[in-house]
Amino acid sequence: MERAAAALTNIMSELLRRVPVQDAPLLAWPAVCGQAVAARTRALQFAAGRLLIEVPDAAWRAQLAELEAHYRRQFAALLGRNQVRQIDFIAAGAK
Repeated sequence: MERAAAALTNIMSELLRRVPVQDAPLLAWPAVCGQAVAARTRALQFAAGRLLIEVPDAAWRAQLAELEAHYRRQFAALLGRNQVRQIDFIAAGAK
C-alpha cells in the first residue's frame, strides 16, 4: 500500500509541476491537508508566496494556523520548491 501511495504522490507532484506556478498551490491544497480538512476548507488565492485558505470559523482558523509549518513542508515536498512561504487562514465571510 505504501508503494501505491508513493507512486500516486509522485504522479501528482509531476502534474502539479506542469501547471502555472500561481495555480499549483490551489490545486495541491486537498492533497496537502487531507480529505477531511479539504472538505471543510477552500483555497482562495495564491500570490507572492502567500496562500489564502477559507475555513468555517475562528476555531478552525486557530487549529489550522498551528499546522501552518507542517503544511508548508508538505507543499515544498509536493511541488518540489519552496513556493508557499505563508499560509493565512480566514473564517468564512471574513474577506
